Amino acid sequence: MKILIVIDQFDDANNGTTISAKRFAEGLINLGHEVYIVSTGEPKENKYVVKKMPLPIIVSKIIKSQGMTFAIPNKDILREAISKVDVVHFYMPFVLSYEALKIAEELKVPRTAAFHVQPENITYTIALGKNEKVNDKIYDFFRDKFFNRFKHIHCPSNFIANELKKHGYTAKTYVISNGVGEDFKYRKNDKKEEFKDKFVITMIGRLSNEKRQDLIFEAISKSKYNNKIQLVLAGSGPKYNKYKKLGEKLINKPVIQFFDKEHLLELLGMTDLYIHSADAEIEAISCIEAFACGIVPIIANSPKSATPQFALDERSLFEAGNSDDLAKKIDYWIENELERKQMEIKYAEHAESYRIEKSMKKIEGMFEDAIREYRGN
Repeated sequence: MKILIVIDQFDDANNGTTISAKRFAEGLINLGHEVYIVSTGEPKENKYVVKKMPLPIIVSKIIKSQGMTFAIPNKDILREAISKVDVVHFYMPFVLSYEALKIAEELKVPRTAAFHVQPENITYTIALGKNEKVNDKIYDFFRDKFFNRFKHIHCPSNFIANELKKHGYTAKTYVISNGVGEDFKYRKNDKKEEFKDKFVITMIGRLSNEKRQDLIFEAISKSKYNNKIQLVLAGSGPKYNKYKKLGEKLINKPVIQFFDKEHLLELLGMTDLYIHSADAEIEAISCIEAFACGIVPIIANSPKSATPQFALDERSLFEAGNSDDLAKKIDYWIENELERKQMEIKYAEHAESYRIEKSMKKIEGMFEDAIREYRGN
């Protein structure tokens, strides 16, 4: 197949959607398909480049801090790219995709979409994350403007597939994990000097409101073992300065920075416990990466998050938004090292269900269904 991926940002792997797109592109190429990209960034082979959308300075800072870029559609470029492929796959429900979808419809080229932008990703940024009316309005807007013009939608989790059905989305949903690569496997590294004699707790993800890293700071300060806990927040985002300030209250100064893949793997090999505290999450590939490396997770049991699906039992769940409960779970795993070591093996085995190779075969099947159905019509 010749497959075109339409996505606003593809070059910088600083957000989950871009990371997923890059992995899927690579995986499809490995399966023998021709993959083309329309996106902003640098020109490369089989990539069509469009310009970044200029935004007011304040808005631009917010968007950039979230690891995002918006693209300006170029009709000539889009028409050229779409006319040469068998199927077009859309990642973001924004202006670039709206224009590309019109052209795909006009040219009668089969098309599919992925649902990666949870309304809460937007509303938490403007302090309206728990406002159900606003979140519902965004679901409705995405549905009517974009997603109900598709017959096939990739959903990274059952949770988000159910949310789409609940909000009146009519397409067939394909629940396919974004998938974890083979580099993320059981590993235990010797701790570097500054982590020696420390119990290392890590969370990977954007430093943003919906990820709720603030709860981890609170929970560590309440832990009986706060003097031995070393916190690492692997990510960047708009809450960086706030979290640096919160970190001054902890006995051990936290490490807060973005890690490339090589250093992330090194970090995970030194991590004793992984926490995923997000209130809203479509899947959280970072959590899978962590437990694939043999790290027991503690996950916020939020009704707006898919991540609780990964917990093997209640010991790996805490009440969302409750730092007291999180502190109790942290203390439990510190005090029960033998149980933690046993569960590390089970979680690493659990991750095998989410390998990228399995996801590739499923996404390939979705594209084949779309091509067959559109051609049949």
